[in-house]
Amino acid sequence: MRSLLAAMAFVPLAAFAQAVPRAASLDWLAGTWTQVKGEERVTETWIGPGNGLLVAANLTTRGTERRSFEFLRIADTPEGFSYYASPGGKAPVEFKLKSHAGRRVVFENSANEFPQRILYWRDGDSLVARIEGAIGGKEKSEEWRFARAP
Repeated sequence: MRSLLAAMAFVPLAAFAQAVPRAASLDWLAGTWTQVKGEERVTETWIGPGNGLLVAANLTTRGTERRSFEFLRIADTPEGFSYYASPGGKAPVEFKLKSHAGRRVVFENSANEFPQRILYWRDGDSLVARIEGAIGGKEKSEEWRFARAP
């Protein structure tokens, strides 16, 4: 009887541990995605998930002279998972999981200058990425609609 009671005491803890979202639930991000608008081409490639981690590189080119890059990763944390952005190879900035439902995820870091929120979601065969926040008290956003690269 004691064994049964002891086992029942651990059931709520096990259920709670399983409720924490894991990076593996974002497998719908995996692949190479592109958006082309005029001279601008944005390519984002996500690898994983594997062992609680997804990694990505984003390359933006405009014509032959202007370009930018960013290293990205999503990693399991005790609270779920976090998004780390390293624009231009700078030190990573963490955005903590705000919400996750199906094929939509929102990360947030209200202390970051811009953006404060990063969103990804699938819209049919497209991957949509959006950044949001305030600059000088005015709300700003930018959005990319990616198609899977051939």
